[in-house]
Amino acid sequence: MNAKIEIKLALILISLVSSYCSFSQNELENELFDSVINKKAKAYKSNVFFYKSASFFLNKKWDSTLVYTMKQLNDPQNSSEVKDYSHYLRGYSFKQKKLFEEAQKEFKLISTEFGFYYIIKMRLGEIALELQQFKKAITYYEELISLSDNNYKYFKKSTVNHNLGLCHLHLGEFKKAEPYLIENVKIEEQKKDTIKLIHAYGNLANLYYEQYQDDLAIPYFEKAYLLSKKSKDIKTKHNSALNMAVVEENRKNFQKALAYRKEYEQWKDSLNDQNKIYEVAKLEREFAVKAKQKEVSLLQAENKAKVVERNGLFYSVMVLLLLLGVTMYFYKEKIKTNKIIVSQKEDLNTLNATKDKLFSIVSHDLRSSVNALKTSNTKLINHLEAKNLDQLDHLLHDNSAIVNGAYNLLDNLLHWALLQTKQSYFEIISIRLFFIVEQMAYNYKPLMLEKNIQFENRVSKNDVVFADQESLKIVLRNLLDNAIKFSNTNGIIKIYTINTNNTYCDLVVEDSGLGMSETVRLELLKDTALLSKKEHEGIIGTGLGLQLCKSLIKKNNGRFSIESELGKGTKMIVSLPKTI
Repeated sequence: MNAKIEIKLALILISLVSSYCSFSQNELENELFDSVINKKAKAYKSNVFFYKSASFFLNKKWDSTLVYTMKQLNDPQNSSEVKDYSHYLRGYSFKQKKLFEEAQKEFKLISTEFGFYYIIKMRLGEIALELQQFKKAITYYEELISLSDNNYKYFKKSTVNHNLGLCHLHLGEFKKAEPYLIENVKIEEQKKDTIKLIHAYGNLANLYYEQYQDDLAIPYFEKAYLLSKKSKDIKTKHNSALNMAVVEENRKNFQKALAYRKEYEQWKDSLNDQNKIYEVAKLEREFAVKAKQKEVSLLQAENKAKVVERNGLFYSVMVLLLLLGVTMYFYKEKIKTNKIIVSQKEDLNTLNATKDKLFSIVSHDLRSSVNALKTSNTKLINHLEAKNLDQLDHLLHDNSAIVNGAYNLLDNLLHWALLQTKQSYFEIISIRLFFIVEQMAYNYKPLMLEKNIQFENRVSKNDVVFADQESLKIVLRNLLDNAIKFSNTNGIIKIYTINTNNTYCDLVVEDSGLGMSETVRLELLKDTALLSKKEHEGIIGTGLGLQLCKSLIKKNNGRFSIESELGKGTKMIVSLPKTI
């Protein structure tokens, strides 16, 4: 038993150290906060020392940052904000130089009124982890775990959860560590980052293994080992093989343990070889630098000898350069003119293609609509003479549907032509989706009443997106028109939003109608096809409206997708950027 305990402890130390080191590389979204530092430096550009220290900080020159922040802090006219930012730059620079105690002192000098004080807590938590002050780290991270989601812009909540789990694991508080480490595994499985997932499995495996819950621990060790096979990181392969060797030795599977030990030794040799290669490469670089220095010295001597000759050729070269410059100027002007001509030709070809498509649609679909109206009117005259009121009512409704379809076609053609010829006007503004949906639905209530369709607007009044209002109305109108057209009598149409993405809001138009096959669904999502093949021959449609929708959604920086199954209805999903 004592031998097993010693082996397990060794195994735990190996995995915990490797997992901690890998995770600390991504504590904060540094680039985002660097932009804050950059803006603040520009705002205080008159404070020369602060501006210079911020510039050195952004270029990762830590020593220069420390020098100029000290000069700034010695200025008696400093504002409290400049002081706080100066202490932050110093604390971060000390942290990067591994001077953790000095970094702690600087971070603790920052006032609680600092606009990003929660980031200071994160930094102090990182330093406490580096110094293995786990209880102190927990106090910092527990303050961060209760923050609202809006504050997790510059670091991730999953980072806080993971570090809390590690701290509790180091302290032997297994029950407290378990939920954090399980959550970390779930997150990394979703992200599919191989290296991080291997470490996440290792952390959870160690948690169970230290408690002698082998049945729970070993599957995670095995997952980590199998996943390391896909990794190119030799150190990860090395540690995973060692872990499995120790596990199999504890299980008395000595043959397997020996195989893992051999694999571990192979990776160990690879690591040693890699280190040797790095050393040789370093020596080669040093030798190359020395050789280059000698070469530079020789060239300097040669240059001094050629100074006189160079001065004699100087004026000749200047004349040649002037002639070359004039020649290049006229050549570039000619190239520029040719590019303009080619671009104009391509634009003209595009416009001609657009014209051909428009003529094709007009000749085909308006002819179909007029022919249908002509046939219906002939029947109308016959039934009028026979005074067949039921048939008259039915034909009049059919005529109304045909005329409405032709009108929508012409309206779509107009907007599509304007879009293709870049004549449409766009103004991206903040829009509340609920009221736009209400307005569009109100215009289509008569058509829905004719088919006894139940309509539900489930869009939240709080959902706001960035879009052009008029083009969004055209998109909603076409999607509602399609939903009504392909819905059965007594059907249901629902419009609602889905907010599972931080960047986009999904607006869903769902009907319980005819649906479509997978082939037709994929065909409709293509950008190249103007006209789509009809799934239902009895329903008039060209597919132009849907193509117009896709073009307008793309111009609004949005995305479009379709979910449907033949006979089970359709979901048209419009994803638009959220208002921040």
